[in-house]
Amino acid sequence: MNKELVKKIFLPLIVFILILQVWVGIASFVKDFPTPATTYVAAFGGINVDGDEISGVLSDPFYVNNQDDKGLFWQIIESLKRVFAGFVLAIIVGVPVGLLVGMSKNAQYALNPFIQIFKPVSPLAWLPLLLFIFQDINMTAISTIFITSIWPIIINTALGVKSVNEDYMNVAKVLRFTPLEKIIQIILPVSVPYIFTGMRLSLGIAWLVIVAAEMLTGGIGIGFWIWDEYNNLNYDNIIIGIIIVGLIGFILDVLMGRIADYFDYTKKGRA
Repeated sequence: MNKELVKKIFLPLIVFILILQVWVGIASFVKDFPTPATTYVAAFGGINVDGDEISGVLSDPFYVNNQDDKGLFWQIIESLKRVFAGFVLAIIVGVPVGLLVGMSKNAQYALNPFIQIFKPVSPLAWLPLLLFIFQDINMTAISTIFITSIWPIIINTALGVKSVNEDYMNVAKVLRFTPLEKIIQIILPVSVPYIFTGMRLSLGIAWLVIVAAEMLTGGIGIGFWIWDEYNNLNYDNIIIGIIIVGLIGFILDVLMGRIADYFDYTKKGRA
């Protein structure tokens, strides 16, 4: 077996065992803190510490009792719908703004101070204002994701434009390219890897934001589900929710990474 493959399998396994040990240690010191065993039962069903047989939250994730009582699958779907709505809006606005900032010094001077000011603002700071404006849970969550995830797209797109070789731009002048031709034939092919890197960062932020947004706005979604389980004192389910959020975030990052690599001509050239 390849040594590199062995390391990729066994090193994470060692870390996983250490995490379990730390988890058990915390549970032994904190009263009523879930253990790995009780969390497993809460997830997949079995006999709990009281001797009662329970059905786990993952044993039937597709159930629908009513509009406000649905299985985990539907909670995740609702969250993903909001995430991608805000993410797509961020792409639609962020890429053209990033191209403008990268191509125009005047646009850079005008917009860069505000980008640097608004970029570090927490999504929790935007939520009350946006909820007041829209008076709607979905629009509030989507607009919060849009505002907080647009900055990596703008910044990386502008960086991609600035990375275009000056010789290419001189050729465009000689050939008398229109601004649109310059963008399509020269700037975009070079900037696309940077744009997808920005989109990858943006999607990660969007998934991060949705959990906090749903906790505060309520309704249906994985964030609200975690908060609701806290209110019901189902601490095992909180850990299950955290693990699910982490796994989905990992999957989204891997998918965006693969897409970014596909459009990265520099990596193709080295392959």
